[in-house]
Amino acid sequence: MIISLRHNTKQYEMLRTIFRRLLLMTIMSWAMSAYICAQELNAKVNINHSQIQGTENSVFDELKEKLEEFINQQQWTALKFQENERITCSFNITVKEYKKDAGTWTCTCMVQANRPVYNSTYTSTLFQFQDNDFVFTFNQFDKIEFNEEAIDDQLTALVAYYALMIIGWDLDSFSSKGGEDVLQHCMNLTNNAQNLDYPGWKAYENSKNRFALINDYLDGAMEPLRLLQYDYYRKGLDEMASNVERGRTEISTSLTTNLKTAHENRPSCLLPQIWTDIKKDEIANIYKGKGTSKEKENVYDVLYNINPSQSTSWNQIKEN
Repeated sequence: MIISLRHNTKQYEMLRTIFRRLLLMTIMSWAMSAYICAQELNAKVNINHSQIQGTENSVFDELKEKLEEFINQQQWTALKFQENERITCSFNITVKEYKKDAGTWTCTCMVQANRPVYNSTYTSTLFQFQDNDFVFTFNQFDKIEFNEEAIDDQLTALVAYYALMIIGWDLDSFSSKGGEDVLQHCMNLTNNAQNLDYPGWKAYENSKNRFALINDYLDGAMEPLRLLQYDYYRKGLDEMASNVERGRTEISTSLTTNLKTAHENRPSCLLPQIWTDIKKDEIANIYKGKGTSKEKENVYDVLYNINPSQSTSWNQIKEN
């Protein structure tokens, strides 16, 4: 009887040990999976400080490292992205003025995001915006932390704004108006940031600041532009990998309907022009030497009417 009891006790302890190990492995695996899948962006930060003399490089290197860590490790939405789904983007910051004692930075920033095209090695520029009011405060050894409940720091507000904008545009390109929730979040952040004493956030301050960009994108008059995002990328570029003619036809239809309608709805809105600035070279390559004369003529007319400053690119559409 004693031998049997000892035997059962040993079995019980062994099973309990195995169970604990399996449970620990499961928890660790879940935690690692959640960490790997949580982040949406794969960002690179470049800081050009060639205009600043007499300052050690360490402060610029530190800002670059901390910004990259912040952008890439922050979970911006409740969505789960696999590693290969993370959105490639860049923040190219040019420092115009740096005051060490006050920790103030006057910069410009070119923000860009790319989108892979289905079944190809080609990547398309999804978002590109030149922010000439990228002004903030940062001192060496500062921590970069984001509190979305209280928008009280300019640097984190700037980064959060563009992170949400990029994710929203990306989601719009994969499903019709798929970025709605994220973009509304961006709009809320922008409204809250109006309390910050920095340029670029104010409503109607100018027609091409951060407020105007998100406010116009969510405006009902620009809904055709958001529909264009899906038609152009998902039904157009993604389709061209398997059927070039069908994909180009979808793009032509969307340009001559959705893009044209968006411009007609609000001729003073700069978003259609900004979009065509981003896509000019890509669109020219899609039609150069391809498509019917009528198709090319219709696309050319729409694009030239919206953005005549890019006539060099639009003229390539007509080439055979």
